[in-house]
Amino acid sequence: MSNTRTLIQTAASTLLAVGILTAAGSAVAADASKEKCFGIAMAGKNDCGSKTSKHSCAGQSKVDNDPNDFKLVPKGSCEKMGGKTAPSSDMMN
Repeated sequence: MSNTRTLIQTAASTLLAVGILTAAGSAVAADASKEKCFGIAMAGKNDCGSKTSKHSCAGQSKVDNDPNDFKLVPKGSCEKMGGKTAPSSDMMN
């Protein structure tokens, strides 16, 4: 009986963890009123980075205004802040 209970608890915990991770991963992409603004994030304050970043994601930038890292900002405000809405072509290579 205890093996069945342990198995059920493990399965429930796994499903809960997968659900939380899925929700957290889609939170960045879900807000249509925001846009990615590259090159404006302060060290440790980025929302994520492009595929050329040397870290996995949020809050891990080491320098201010790294062109590989982005911050989510209200749509239409990025260029006013001095950022770019897309990584430059040299960052994509």
